[in-house]
Amino acid sequence: MSDPKPDRICVGAISGAFGVQGEVRLKSFCTDPEDIASYGPLWSEDGLRQFKLKLTRPVAGGLGARLTGIETKEQADALKGISLYVDRKRLPRLPDDEFYHADLIGLEVRDPGGKILGTVRAVHNHGAGDLLEISGAGTDLLLPFTMAAIPTVDLTARRIIADPPDATE
Repeated sequence: MSDPKPDRICVGAISGAFGVQGEVRLKSFCTDPEDIASYGPLWSEDGLRQFKLKLTRPVAGGLGARLTGIETKEQADALKGISLYVDRKRLPRLPDDEFYHADLIGLEVRDPGGKILGTVRAVHNHGAGDLLEISGAGTDLLLPFTMAAIPTVDLTARRIIADPPDATE
């Protein structure tokens, strides 16, 4: 089973061991990084492992954490690169103008005239705001996730209206 269950959202990843007693270095994808500990049990991407999480301290590049069943550095090292998922129902309901990245991936993207631009393949954030990676018709397009570039997101219709800037501007 390589895909996460559709009712789970990725909220973090383990970036390695921290110390020698099974503590892990955790990268949280939550708006408030420490919220990752408040959503209940976390799951591996394949859904085969479940972890209870206890944050221990801030560390360079993330948070220190203890996971149930992980007691040695070797066990913690073995988890490096594991993405952590939470059941969607445990996450807070978002305001109408906010979206979970997982909800945007796979949406069809059209321009204001109805021409299909492609589908959202990924959402990136390199520090200056979210960018939607749109793939279609043999080209990839990166658009800022702003009201000017993305005026409409309709999750019910599974469609985004995008107004990309003119390449000649």
